[in-house]
Amino acid sequence: MVPTYRERYQAMVKKLKDNSHKLTPQRLAIIRILAGSENHPSVEDIYNLLHKRFPGISQATVYRNIMLIKSLGEVLEIGFAGASTRYDGIKPFPHPHVVCLKCNKIIDPELASLHDMTKEITDESGFEIVTFRLDFFGVCPECRAMG
Repeated sequence: MVPTYRERYQAMVKKLKDNSHKLTPQRLAIIRILAGSENHPSVEDIYNLLHKRFPGISQATVYRNIMLIKSLGEVLEIGFAGASTRYDGIKPFPHPHVVCLKCNKIIDPELASLHDMTKEITDESGFEIVTFRLDFFGVCPECRAMG
């Protein structure tokens, strides 16, 4: 089940407070974007959303704040060859992605069998699975419609 915007926002703020980090207006604005964005924004996407409201903010500031939140386990970093690194603040844990090869859109499919698949891999390999990455690549309906 996908957590609500409010749940994710509150979880990130709590984790920052619990670790004695300041809740600056810029940091809270970044958290709002991460908690409410289903489209896996990049640093540049977040910067573009914030620079008019916070003229002194830089992409480096956005990046440092995302790395801080990531270090607290509240953001998942998603990197793909040839594309900007993207961030998921809604589901900060390993989960599958479907990526459009034309527009780089990313969606999170719900796979009911993911738990069973992880158990099967554990049983077959003898490995204790710590984390995983499962990405599917294709062309989204919008890009297919455009030819």
